[in-house]
Amino acid sequence: MSFLGSIGRSMQRAPRPPKRSPTPTGGSHPSSDSVPQSPSSPSPQKPLYLCSPFVEAALVTGNFKTIVMLPKYADVMEWVAVNVFDFYQNLNLFYGVLAECCTQHSCPTMSAGPSLNYTWINQDRKSVQLPAPTYVDYVMTWVQNLLDDDNIFPTKSGREFSPTFPSTMKHVYRQLLRVFAHLYYAHYPQILHLRSEPHFNSLFAHFLAFGKEYELLDFKDVKGQPGQLVGIGALWEKWKEMGILES
Repeated sequence: MSFLGSIGRSMQRAPRPPKRSPTPTGGSHPSSDSVPQSPSSPSPQKPLYLCSPFVEAALVTGNFKTIVMLPKYADVMEWVAVNVFDFYQNLNLFYGVLAECCTQHSCPTMSAGPSLNYTWINQDRKSVQLPAPTYVDYVMTWVQNLLDDDNIFPTKSGREFSPTFPSTMKHVYRQLLRVFAHLYYAHYPQILHLRSEPHFNSLFAHFLAFGKEYELLDFKDVKGQPGQLVGIGALWEKWKEMGILES
C-alpha cells in the first residue's frame, strides 16, 4: 500500500504547507537541515539501545507490518491521520516524563548522533542551533497547531482532506523522527531507569513500520549521511535483522 502513490503523482508537486509560527510569538519553523558537531572525544561505546536485552525489549512480538496494514473499508487518509495523531500523543507523553532530564544545560543542542545536531530555520530563513528542549517544544507546538486546524485534520462529516495533506504528513513525520532520535541518543538511560524500554521501543518500531508502509519516511532521515550518522539508523538495521521491521 502506497499512501502517496494512492492519490496520484500530482501530490509530488503539491505546494508546501503554509509556514506558520510554532508559538504565539515565535518566528521559527521546522527545518530539514542538520549540521555536524565539532569533533570531541573518541568514538563512544555501543549505545545501550543496541545492547541485549534492551534492543529486544518490546510489547509486541513478531513483525510490525501486520499492525500497520490498512483495515478493510478504511480510507487511507483517515488511517494516516489517526495514526499520526496517536504517534504524536504518545511521543509527547514520553517526552513529558523525560523533560526534567532534557534541559538547556544537559542538551544545549538537538543532538541525534555522535556527529549530528539538528538545526532550526528562524524567521530570517537562517539555520540556527537550539537547545533540545526548545527545539522539541517548537516541534510539538507546531504539530499540535496542525492537529487543531480543521482544514488539515477535518473532523466534520463531508469534509475532504487537503491535497497538501500527504506532503504535510511527511514533514510532520520528519520532525517527530528527530524527537525520537534525540531521546534514544541522549536519554535512553533515563528510559531504562523508568523501565519503559519495551513501551518506547514498541512505539518507535510501530512508527517506523507505519512510515515505511505509507511512504512517510525518508530513509536518509533515519540513517543520516556519511559523517553525520543518526544513532537510530543502527537500531533500524538491527530490528530488520531481527525480523521486527521489513527489509
